[in-house]
Amino acid sequence: MDRHPVVVLDVNETLSDMSPLGERFAEVGAPAHLASLWFATVLRDGFALAASGTQQPFAAVAEADLRLALAPHDLDRPLPDAVEHVLAGLHALTVHDDVPAGLRTLRSAGLRVVTLSNGAASVADRLLADAGVRDLVERTLSVQDAGVWKPAADAYAYAAEVCGVDVADLVLVAVHPWDVAGAVRAGAAGAWVNRSGSEYPQVFAAPTVSGRSLPEVADAVAARS
Repeated sequence: MDRHPVVVLDVNETLSDMSPLGERFAEVGAPAHLASLWFATVLRDGFALAASGTQQPFAAVAEADLRLALAPHDLDRPLPDAVEHVLAGLHALTVHDDVPAGLRTLRSAGLRVVTLSNGAASVADRLLADAGVRDLVERTLSVQDAGVWKPAADAYAYAAEVCGVDVADLVLVAVHPWDVAGAVRAGAAGAWVNRSGSEYPQVFAAPTVSGRSLPEVADAVAARS
């Protein structure tokens, strides 16, 4: 990376800690581990829509898939109420502990910082405001305005256009290898936040930099920008 004036942060799981959603599933009578399967299904279906040339809002896909995931279980309340309870948990999530320090590192390095989510921009706004770091982020962007979900190239091109730079001037930061690889394939740099210590899938384009936390990745991005 010679110079990347705009750092683009993914939101779901990269900034937000989604582990409490398991408790929401348990509270309505479903297995807590179903939360991770449900979220993976939401991503799958969003990707499938993108691949077929169409799009639905994240919230619509999340609700439809949640109904299917909860329906087979012996719930303690009517299905619509259970769906509402779990989805409300999305709006109560907080950032990972390492997020504020990571954002401050990026801004201290003089880098512009935006977010780009497959969900609504308002979710990122609320998440960052609750953490007291909204002022560290220039813009909160959503693929709803791009017309296609990440990791389609047009999603990253949209972020570049809004920020007034070329795609090559972006570095996408995410915990998801598919997002990092999508950005790299689109012509941007990709930074992988590997909080779990897992191995990066060899089928994907490799990240430009990686680290075990957002501050570690931020240091690597700042050093090469």
